[in-house]
Amino acid sequence: MTVRVERFFTASDLKAIEAAVGEAEQRSAGEIVPVAVGISHHYEAAAWKGAVLGAFAAVIVTAAVRFFGEFWGVPSLPWILLPSLLGGALGYAAAALIRPLKLALVGRAEVEHQVHHRAAAAFLENEVFKTRERTGILIFLSLYERRVVVLGDVGINAHVQPHEWDGVVAGIVAGIRAGTPGEALAGGIRRCGELLARRGVALRADDRDELPDNLRMQEE
Repeated sequence: MTVRVERFFTASDLKAIEAAVGEAEQRSAGEIVPVAVGISHHYEAAAWKGAVLGAFAAVIVTAAVRFFGEFWGVPSLPWILLPSLLGGALGYAAAALIRPLKLALVGRAEVEHQVHHRAAAAFLENEVFKTRERTGILIFLSLYERRVVVLGDVGINAHVQPHEWDGVVAGIVAGIRAGTPGEALAGGIRRCGELLARRGVALRADDRDELPDNLRMQEE
């Protein structure tokens, strides 16, 4: 099942996140845009993989039961068709509804690809590029996958290497898994501000707040 974003963060979480963005932006010219989505992709192929595996497993089990149980007088066709249909239906439902199973069937590489693709779309949708010196930063949370992506605009990437966001990402992911996503995201935002200040993304005298500080939330 997908995660409802609006239920994931409390009102106090939202206030803390917005305050953290304002605080971080006092340290550098970076414009931080936090975005959370319930799910990045629905991974429909996982359910069909589950159906195939369920049907195959049911046929194997049924064949073993019939062989070792020495059942006589039962037509072969029901032994072949009914278990495979039932196993396929159960496998489809399990893969569609059980999060760890769905993600396992999809595979880590595909999950990472879909989350990064959705993060890139969020970068454009939320106009993170729309700053005077291209110093926007997207902090993207995909709650179903429990993945976090940080994307900097060209003005940020000139100062910060992609791997330098790893600590920010790890802290937020740990907070999501621990059930404190608001606190973790606020902490990650502050660490972004500290990193930008260390890397010389200097705050100009005429700096102004160019992008909203609030957490943007979407179901998908």
